[in-house]
Amino acid sequence: MADTRPDGNAGAALAARPVTVAAMSTPIVRPVVSGDLPRLLEINEANVPAVGSVDADRLAFIINESPIALAVEHSDGLAGFCLVLGSDSAYDSVNYRWFTERYDRFMYLDRVAVDAATRSQGLGTLLYDEVDRLMRERADAEYLALEVNVDPPNEGSLRFHARLGFVEVGRQDTPYGIRVSMQMRPVTR
Repeated sequence: MADTRPDGNAGAALAARPVTVAAMSTPIVRPVVSGDLPRLLEINEANVPAVGSVDADRLAFIINESPIALAVEHSDGLAGFCLVLGSDSAYDSVNYRWFTERYDRFMYLDRVAVDAATRSQGLGTLLYDEVDRLMRERADAEYLALEVNVDPPNEGSLRFHARLGFVEVGRQDTPYGIRVSMQMRPVTR
């Protein structure tokens, strides 16, 4: 994957500021860079079916389409990531297209994945907090959209997103055999 910006950030249109939490071993949220791809792919594939399986080329494409592409580092290295696309992306995901056919002025959180060894340590919340901050800076989207598997169910993700204020705006049966809850929440201003 080629760097798309002089500073080495791949697809990150806005600079994420480092975010830390004292109770942890100082996790840091930062923009994804091209050298992250192998580890991001490993984390992604370990989280299937909660996130879709992709190969390195497809993941690189999604990263480059994502104006917000964040990684979180923990004491043991890169521990998670999230990718957020604008409503005008060339991305062809059926779930992304569901939103583009119905809504304007949104951003779509395509995937968030955290290494199993670092779950329940607040890393997902750190990523979402930084997404919120960057979306407020952009000021071009009113909603954050995503989907969560309901068949097979991803109960942890459903609870997590409910706590963050996401509400179901529809459901979709995907061509790959998973039923998803289409969810949105307003950008916190």
